Amino acid sequence: MSAKTKTPKESLAVITEMVLPNDTNTLGNLMGGRLLHWMDIASAIAAHRHCGRVVVTASVNNVSFNQPIRLGEIVTMEAKVSRAFTSSMEVFIDVWVENNTTGEKKKCNEAIYTFVAVDQMGNPINVPGLVPETEDEKKRYDGALRRRQLSLILGGKMKPEDATELKALFQ
Repeated sequence: MSAKTKTPKESLAVITEMVLPNDTNTLGNLMGGRLLHWMDIASAIAAHRHCGRVVVTASVNNVSFNQPIRLGEIVTMEAKVSRAFTSSMEVFIDVWVENNTTGEKKKCNEAIYTFVAVDQMGNPINVPGLVPETEDEKKRYDGALRRRQLSLILGGKMKPEDATELKALFQ
């Protein structure tokens, strides 16, 4: 593997938090904004570990709030770069919840963030490539280009007819 590529393991960031009363809504569930904040930090660390540079959040591409997280539960976020482009990186975050009484752990949420590496003036800079290793990493890597093209189309930065990966899905 060249010095210009890394594996998802090299970008791994794991953050664990306990849901406290100040983190909850009136139903005793973790507020979505607090979870988004924690996921942004975990994914920023993963992106920084991948490129070793200052990174900025470019977008939150997808967030799935699959189940509520309750007061007193332990939340672990695992963030990994799923694909690197020229200056941007897609980061996939898996969120696990642990019942502090039973110790049972289950995946409850996930998200996809995009980060851009920048220089001291805030201009985008190149990032190392990524080589996926596991089947899950390869699946996320392959889907990243389609997700990126869709995001660029929705943002008006790409014409639909130029989205070759998306068009291939329908041919």
